[in-house]
Amino acid sequence: MARSFDDDLPSLLDETSATTVELRHDLHAQPELSFQEHRTTNVITRRLLDLGFELRPCPTTSGAVARLVGAKPGKRVMVRADIDALPVQEESGVAFSSQNAGVMHACGHDVHTASLLGLAEVLAGRQAELAGEFTLLFQPAEEVIGGAKAMIDGGVLEENPVDFVIGAHVTSLAPVGLVATRAGVLMSDGQTLSVHITGRGGHGAMATIEGNVVLAVSHLAPRLGEVVDGLVYEGTNCACSAGVLMAGTANNVVPRHALLRGTLRTFTPDQKVEAVHRLRALLAEVDDTFTVNCALQLDEGTPAVVNDPVVAERVVASAQKVVGATNVLEFPPVTPSDDVSEFLRRVPGCYLFVGGALADGSSGAHHSPEFTIDDGACRVQTGVLVQSAVDLAKP
Repeated sequence: MARSFDDDLPSLLDETSATTVELRHDLHAQPELSFQEHRTTNVITRRLLDLGFELRPCPTTSGAVARLVGAKPGKRVMVRADIDALPVQEESGVAFSSQNAGVMHACGHDVHTASLLGLAEVLAGRQAELAGEFTLLFQPAEEVIGGAKAMIDGGVLEENPVDFVIGAHVTSLAPVGLVATRAGVLMSDGQTLSVHITGRGGHGAMATIEGNVVLAVSHLAPRLGEVVDGLVYEGTNCACSAGVLMAGTANNVVPRHALLRGTLRTFTPDQKVEAVHRLRALLAEVDDTFTVNCALQLDEGTPAVVNDPVVAERVVASAQKVVGATNVLEFPPVTPSDDVSEFLRRVPGCYLFVGGALADGSSGAHHSPEFTIDDGACRVQTGVLVQSAVDLAKP
């Protein structure tokens, strides 16, 4: 009796793991910021061409789209990975640390990219027995919540129509071998915001509360959490916080302008409306207290990540084949966001989390200088995604 793809997958992953990890280390050492991932794109496209994939037109200046058609008719599946890094100075101490000052793969997108290339190798080796079509999408600029929309606005889905879209995000909060997802809302709506505060300014030796934008922005930042008090979705609290505070040019001058940049994370449209209403009320209070003017600017945002229940059920079944039923968990909704949601709102699909924490607990938090992921996550992510893609593509 002939062996099936499912039977052979463990050995296929064994064969591809070393190359996948090598690619991951190379990408980690040469990280690139959003919409600047040109070396990364070259690495991706060279590897895809070597594997026999058809390169498709890419609507963004970085990133890549490729297709492999199986020998038998079936469904069309898109597998998406994000490829950009963050403006963080790495302090992880790994041997393949970033060689680019102030830039780091501090969220695991190197794992995502390498794992999707590992998936490409597995698919290419079994093309003659596979059903369906497989579109691999390497998306730039997830970290600035702009890459997915740029690709979609550029016609990537019209040029590459698909029936399903899947993807995965590595996490330092779970050990290697664990996979987690859920039907429905998985990740929050991510709304970036800016508050421009203007006041009269003056001499630092005669500073008062009135018109003092430094005091105003210092007062505002720790109170942002108030705008989401009591806003909860299925046990998970919404979030609002500051990431950038800017004010002043000299130690003895009270400036006339201060800037706060932050993020608002909600799960439903009603929660977002309520949080923005509360934020405007808070800004009005700051205006009155400090005799300043707070102008709110809602910048680029992305909707919540929502998994199609039917697709999620099928992906869970596929993941269980790879890591075992007891190692596939149902996660509660989480406050981080991901612009894979732009694809999922247009095409039925499923996003999931893959554990990658170091066994000694030293992985560090996402977006921190100490963030580190176990290489073993690459094998699991490749396996879960390729099994899911092959299963979904079956007619």
